[in-house]
Amino acid sequence: MNLKALREAAGQIFRASLQAVDAADAVRRHLAREGGHLLADGESYPLDSIDRIYLVGAGKASGAMASAVEGIIGDRIADGVVTVGYGQVQPTVRVRVQEAGHPIPDEAGLRGAENILSLVSSAMDRDLVIALISGGGSALLPLPVMGVGLAAKQDVTRQLLACGATIKEINVIRKHVSRVKGGHLAAAA
Repeated sequence: MNLKALREAAGQIFRASLQAVDAADAVRRHLAREGGHLLADGESYPLDSIDRIYLVGAGKASGAMASAVEGIIGDRIADGVVTVGYGQVQPTVRVRVQEAGHPIPDEAGLRGAENILSLVSSAMDRDLVIALISGGGSALLPLPVMGVGLAAKQDVTRQLLACGATIKEINVIRKHVSRVKGGHLAAAA
């Protein structure tokens, strides 16, 4: 192969790699609407048995994911809120997109997490909550347990980053001082 052919092949591989990890495309591969049913990764949900659909999320790709879900079931979304990193807003119609700090959580993230928790807490038995969580979601949902303030979460995050903790280690600590992580968001819904 000559150099030009190698460059073209490398470009094709690069573009295919980006396409494979595109958040909106991933949503469209796993979520569809067929007639009166919502199909989610092989499961079928009759839309006539669902009163309201709420869409929540957090992470750097959650805005793009929310936009993709709106393209599939936008007319059925009653309300939604996702928190993304600053500068990562995607256009949406029914879902409110809030920007917040990453990797150090901030007040905007705290407000976003409060809005998300409030929304899922309002869900009733015949409602469906779709949660879109992507990379960065943990930092973008900083809702500390009682007795732990945002400043403490920021300080711990800085210390963990400075000592070289892995994201897995950071998230283990975050979930123990959170009102939404570690299954609490699902329990609230």
